[in-house]
Amino acid sequence: MLTPIDATAFAARRARFLEGLGQDAALLVAPPHHHRNADTEYRYRQSSDLVYLTGWEDPEVVALFRPLSDQPFVLFVQPKDPEREVWTGIREGVAGAKERYGADAAYPIHELASRLPALLMGYATLHYRPGEDLVMDRSVFGAIRSMAKPAARNGGEIPWRFVDPGRLVGELRLRKEPAELALLREAARISCDAHVRAMGTGRPGVAEYEVEAVVDGHFRRQGGNGPGYTTIVGGGKNACILHYVTNREPLRDGDLCLVDAGCEVNYYTADITRTWPVGGRFSGAQRQLYEVVLAAQIDAIDAARVGRPYREMHDIAVRRLTEGMVRLGILQGDVTENIHNESFKRYYMHGTGHWLGLDVHDAGVYWHGFKSRTLEAGMVLTVEPGLYIPPDDTLAPEAFRGIGIRIEDDIHVTADGPENLTAACPKQVDDVEAACRA
Repeated sequence: MLTPIDATAFAARRARFLEGLGQDAALLVAPPHHHRNADTEYRYRQSSDLVYLTGWEDPEVVALFRPLSDQPFVLFVQPKDPEREVWTGIREGVAGAKERYGADAAYPIHELASRLPALLMGYATLHYRPGEDLVMDRSVFGAIRSMAKPAARNGGEIPWRFVDPGRLVGELRLRKEPAELALLREAARISCDAHVRAMGTGRPGVAEYEVEAVVDGHFRRQGGNGPGYTTIVGGGKNACILHYVTNREPLRDGDLCLVDAGCEVNYYTADITRTWPVGGRFSGAQRQLYEVVLAAQIDAIDAARVGRPYREMHDIAVRRLTEGMVRLGILQGDVTENIHNESFKRYYMHGTGHWLGLDVHDAGVYWHGFKSRTLEAGMVLTVEPGLYIPPDDTLAPEAFRGIGIRIEDDIHVTADGPENLTAACPKQVDDVEAACRA
């Protein structure tokens, strides 16, 4: 596995974040553990915003950022507790928060409510996201209420305006550093290999969950954290369900199989979709539809260039897909009219991509006001057009019914043009068929 991002990088990120806050304060809260059933919990996964700025991975942590203070970075963490550590692992504790994670001050998490009033005095705006953790909300708003009388006596400011911290952190996360790109490339490499293995495994009679096991198992065998999101394996008509994760039906000869899966490496995830023939060869109708989607994807990827509007990739994909559907008789009439009245959405109902990084749908806005933002070097995004013809859709030619196809790659926007991080994963028809027969 690649070396994790080092402390120097986290310190530099915090400096940019503090600069962006100006005269505001920010409070970032870790998500609570989620129960799987009874008294067992899912494996803990830290908040992406919090891990981006601090590198802290354990639960029960709150990070407070205070520009213009002599202690701008404060952590509230789980204290050392030998009895609990026997059950759940060694804790960094207050000392570790300062020595290893660079906190200017650190306190046990149970002191949060009592210390917040003094720490927040003087800040009128707090970047905090209420409604996610009601217990934390009571602590934060209780602390603010307790500040009212002292502030009135002393003429000091207390937080009265709240801003979602995700907007500011998201802008920082949107432009990837070299160390982040290295992790994304490794996640892409492992994911490409897993998809090739899936193509070679998914023979007629193999269950969708068996393909899922091959994919997710490869992620772990190669040193990844596992899937960055729930792996989708949809055979036949199941490929027409965009977020199909049941993965329990057998693959059938003559059907296509759609696999949407990406490995996570040190919190950074890939996101690849490939669609391939279970029997090793595309039928005539399958190939026709597949080549429409592939051509749309290739043209959309070419638009992932510095200075071009983000929206342009989607517009190009929509036009190419609509042209193909009119040509194949799936849609009737003029291409432009089908785009204008959004008839294409019957078979292509989602966007053409999204930001990618610490989250599979990563942070960062797509629009500035009513205008699509322009692409910049360092951004990473997916390009994933698709077509989904429901099996019972009587408006479509019978040969295409029940076919679902999506092709998705991970693209790094560079000054020299788009870099396809997942180019090693086969997607040309001949290459896909060869991988299925290997």
